[in-house]
Amino acid sequence: MTSAPPIVTLTLNPALDLSTATERVVPEHKLRCSAGRTDAGGGGINVSRVIGRLGGRTLAVYAMGGPTGEALRRLVDAERMPGLAIPIEGPTRQNVTVDESSTGKQFRFVLPGAPMTEAEWSACLDAAASAVVEGGYLVASGSLAPGIPTDVYARLARSMREQGVRLVVDASGPALAAALDEGVHLVKPSGRELGELVGRELPDREAKVRAAQELVVRGSAQIVALTLGGDGAVLVTAEGVVEQSVPPVEVRSTVGAGDSFLAAMVLRMAQGRPLLEAFRAGVAAGTATAMSEGTGLCTRADVERLERQLAG
Repeated sequence: MTSAPPIVTLTLNPALDLSTATERVVPEHKLRCSAGRTDAGGGGINVSRVIGRLGGRTLAVYAMGGPTGEALRRLVDAERMPGLAIPIEGPTRQNVTVDESSTGKQFRFVLPGAPMTEAEWSACLDAAASAVVEGGYLVASGSLAPGIPTDVYARLARSMREQGVRLVVDASGPALAAALDEGVHLVKPSGRELGELVGRELPDREAKVRAAQELVVRGSAQIVALTLGGDGAVLVTAEGVVEQSVPPVEVRSTVGAGDSFLAAMVLRMAQGRPLLEAFRAGVAAGTATAMSEGTGLCTRADVERLERQLAG
């Protein structure tokens, strides 16, 4: 059997993700923290990391700059994950996640990233477009650094359609809205992001499902995978609606859960699995990552065990 081409991911605003824990988060005092861990982060990079862990082929295209960018590149390389780092002048950002051990609360501090020039972000788009093949998948995921126009994913949607590439977008705000105006293959909004897209409050599950159906009907996306955290996920296509609950697990951290969901779902689709099976794989991977500490991601063993559980 011929193997599927690599799934290309694009991360325009990656980050070094630092996670740690402290007894209690209070103002002004020095907060003594546990030994931290640092991971390569950013939506597309996380997607590629999970695809690699699940045995899939991937190529992560990402911007990197400064000492933090070099540290990011070393972390990507350490996972033996194929990557294409596009140099930029400004330093790669850092994000910090702090778990408050006395309450179980999690605090996430997300920096904006260094400004990028048109030449820099255009080089990232060109590299991704050159790496993907007709009939393949390109996953554009994550926030935009200052200086990148909000229609960048919409431009990508136009060019990928011309190349016969299935574009998957995981973003928020104006960048996501512009991409959906152009039309994409798959989108994975949260309930909050979906409400922003349709411009109204979505007070319950039924309202969220109707809003997702609107995106499909108007041609914004062929597939909508609506993620609702502990309330499960909903798959919406022109053929209908499928709801999936999540397995009961101890949630340790939600960092990277959405990226893991997307990675497993796209990988199973690229492998030719039925869409419902791919959707269940996404739920399994998102759940498995929620079981991990800090900025850690899912393991293959956990994902496959949960896939079997959901299939049963």
